[in-house]
Amino acid sequence: MMQQRINDGWKEAMKSGDTLRRDVLSGLRAAIKNAEIEARTDGGDGVGTMADEGVLSVIEREAKKRRDAIEEYSKVNREDRAQSEREELLILQEFLPAQLSDEELQTLVRQTITSAGATSAKDMGSVMKLLSPQIQGRADGKTASSLVREQLSALT
Repeated sequence: MMQQRINDGWKEAMKSGDTLRRDVLSGLRAAIKNAEIEARTDGGDGVGTMADEGVLSVIEREAKKRRDAIEEYSKVNREDRAQSEREELLILQEFLPAQLSDEELQTLVRQTITSAGATSAKDMGSVMKLLSPQIQGRADGKTASSLVREQLSALT
């Protein structure tokens, strides 16, 4: 179970004195707890722990925040802050599935476009609807979206 792995990693960081890892995993645990509370108030089943799919989406959301921050800090020449965000992202990525390579993602996009029968940019939504579950946790949605747009534009 993913939450158990995160908790174990947090405990290990506490014991070893790894403050960066401890802080990142503490923040992740808090984000997961908030998502669990949100699910209960939105009519969820009231169960105390979230399924691995939900935990994975929280980790992805936290990783995306780090990637966006890296991009923004790099734009304003704050390499010290960008490096700090990169280190945090590396810790979060330990809990995500192996990332797809660029070639694998492009192949998956082409296959999905073919299976969706997409012929123009108007079909972007239907392609992304099929592609998103396949890449969850394994590729950045923004990157996948731009690849789909690129491939669909090439068709017309």
